Amino acid sequence: MDIFQAIIIGIIEGFTEFLPISSTGHMIVASKFLGVAETDLTKAYEVIIQFAAILAVMLIYREKITFKKIGLWMKLLFAFLPLAIVGFIFKDQIKTLFNVQTVAWMFIIGGLVFLIVEYFYKEQEYHVKDVEKVSWTQAWWVGFAQIFSLVPGTSRAGATIVGGLLSGMDRKTSAEFSFLLAIPVMAAVSGYDLLKHYQDFADANWGAFLIGFLVAFVVAYATIKLFLAFLQRFTFVAFGIYRIIFGVILLMIV
Repeated sequence: MDIFQAIIIGIIEGFTEFLPISSTGHMIVASKFLGVAETDLTKAYEVIIQFAAILAVMLIYREKITFKKIGLWMKLLFAFLPLAIVGFIFKDQIKTLFNVQTVAWMFIIGGLVFLIVEYFYKEQEYHVKDVEKVSWTQAWWVGFAQIFSLVPGTSRAGATIVGGLLSGMDRKTSAEFSFLLAIPVMAAVSGYDLLKHYQDFADANWGAFLIGFLVAFVVAYATIKLFLAFLQRFTFVAFGIYRIIFGVILLMIV
């Protein structure tokens, strides 16, 4: 992997990780068109840029990463359990789904889900508007929804945001709960991958890795900030439309 490829993939990771458009799906497609082979070294690089994305969300929500917020983090860990259990049990079957066709169809299906959810969504006074007031039941439903993100192209952010909306959170709160839930999820996944691929770092192009890390961090930080501002004025309809268009294009060119 050269520096140009590292920068492009770092931008894609930082931009798509916290948006409901599937970072994994975009990474699979981008790697295919950039000619980046799926090797242990590229997996090691993906670990690096995922840690950059984790660092970005931790910096933004640093005031919530304290022992005073233990109640919130207990709910986040509770929401993490369904994904951890199902992902561990079916990890071998999930690997067989990592192809462009699956990504394309899940983009389309996910886009339709967003359009349907937004069609029936109405602003209500009883919607939870503070991430610290999310209930255990709501945390469970978000965790259950997150299971669907094991299928590439679904989007972890997309699945958890839909779960939040359907369980009674407003748009901003569902997005923030999704961001915070990404910390234990991505830390676990990246940590597991790091243990598997730590030996591959010996052969790494550390210049490309470092640049990719910085790019992914800056882009992820800016994306989260802009996304939250976007949700103050707009809905998720645009993401639903984008997903459908992107999925159809993929089906036409692969």
